[in-house]
This record gives sequence, C-alpha cells and structure tokens, in this order.
Amino acid sequence: MIAIIDYQAGNQTSVHRALASLGVPSIITDDPLALRAAQGVIFPGVGAAGQAMARLKATGLAEEIVHLAKAQKPFLGICLGCQIMLERSQENEARTLGVFPGQTLKFDPQVKDEAGAPIRIPHMGWNEVRLTQKSTLWAGVDPKDQFYFVHSYYPAPAKDLVLGLTSHGLEFASFLGREGLWAVQFHPEKSGPPGLKILQNFYAYCQKVAHAQ
Repeated sequence: MIAIIDYQAGNQTSVHRALASLGVPSIITDDPLALRAAQGVIFPGVGAAGQAMARLKATGLAEEIVHLAKAQKPFLGICLGCQIMLERSQENEARTLGVFPGQTLKFDPQVKDEAGAPIRIPHMGWNEVRLTQKSTLWAGVDPKDQFYFVHSYYPAPAKDLVLGLTSHGLEFASFLGREGLWAVQFHPEKSGPPGLKILQNFYAYCQKVAHAQ
C-alpha cells in the first residue's frame, strides 16, 4: 500500500488515479499511523510554499515527514512536494522542511532561452530529464522521454543530491535525492507512460524493501 500525503495542496487525486491505473493500491491520508504503516509515501502538491508549510505545521505533518525521511521510509516528493523538502524557498520567503540541504529559487525573467528570447514563467510543458546519476527510479525509462512541468520556482539542492537535470534557460535539478528518498520537479502522474513507469518503479522498490524487512 502506498500512502499519498493529504495536506490540501492539490493533485493528490491525480496521483491516486495514476497509481490505480497501474493496479497499485493507495490511500490519500493525513494520518501519521497510516503513513508509517504504508510500504511507501508519496508527497505531492501544487500551490505556494508558504501556505503549504503553514498547513503542514498546523497538522503536525511537517514533523512526521522529517521522521519518515530519517526512518528511511521509501518516499517520493512531487512538484511542490519536491521543493519544500529543501531548507528554504524564495516563494513567500518560507523556511521549509530541511530534509535535503539546499533551497528553492525563482526563475529569473531576464534569463534567455536557446533562441535568445526571455524564458517563459511559469515553465510549463514537456521537457527531458538528463540523468547525472543512475537510479532505481529510472529503470526502463528512455533518455529521450519527456515529462510534464508546471512551476515558477526550481530546486537548487546540494550538488551530490542532483540525480537529473532539465534545461529552461538554465539547467536545474529536476530529479534529486538518494536511493529510496527521491523528489522530482515534474508531474509523473501527468506525464503519460514514462511518468507511470516511474511510479511503477517506485512501487516495485517499496515492495522490495518491505519484503526484505
């Protein structure tokens, strides 16, 4: 069973539906006991960092997420759920969870794209992810596959945590973390077959860890 963290920050239902299409059992929950009992946890989200952190702190989920990460529970952050795993965000000047060292930065509108025009903000649409380290999460994914992005801020983690890069005027970390504790800036649940493959790989990893215990 996969637990999807419910903190009123959007796209929980779309993640739940994507997992259901793969035959992966999942629940949407804010119950710490359910999160701890699950084989793995997905931390999705859209919206503003400050509001999300306020909800996480008010419900006690902020401390619970940090606990899950320290306990090496298989974990996947998505979009906003990726950004607020870092230490701080320029959005709302928010202090975030600090699971990973680093910060979330705003795209600079003065940065130019490959054609010399100012980049579009938000960054919205389909882009490749160039792996910089091998990862279980990427098994069977073609390097030319593209994923769906929609965001105005991007993760800037410690260099050793960067697993994949995407270009939008500059190269930013679109895939980060370590084995079993991952975060992606794009939306796998909205990225067609390549995104579903990543979710499938995550569930396979969760099952492997559960069976080894």
